[in-house]
Amino acid sequence: MCSCENWPVTLREEHRLRVFENGLLRGIFGPKGDEVTGEWGKLRNEKLNDLYCSPNTVRVIKSRRMRCAGHVARMGKRRGVCRVSVGKPEGKRSLGRPRRRWGDNIKMDHQEVECGGMNWIELTQERDRWRALVNVVMNLRVP
Repeated sequence: MCSCENWPVTLREEHRLRVFENGLLRGIFGPKGDEVTGEWGKLRNEKLNDLYCSPNTVRVIKSRRMRCAGHVARMGKRRGVCRVSVGKPEGKRSLGRPRRRWGDNIKMDHQEVECGGMNWIELTQERDRWRALVNVVMNLRVP
């Protein structure tokens, strides 16, 4: 999780992280015995989420990324970090579909919460609303 706020995580990687984390939790909690039939079986994801009430890895990554984006967007436009992460590069790009960038992930996280269509860079200037948004992202239920 070290510097996970800088990872441009794709949907496939998010799925792999969830699968890995659920596998670890199944190993920790062990098999579950059915009280009615007496058969043993593995725990389902919903039951794992109930047993392990800490936020999952994907939610932690998203909330840290949103918190970091707030700091970066509130920096002045003359700072290098803000220019690199929020600015637009000059020149022509290569052919093909563009790779997913850090700013694209922030936009997707912002749309996931569905905040009234406001631009995320403008929303970061209001610290209280942005902090509430980061907390909402942390508490989302990820399937």
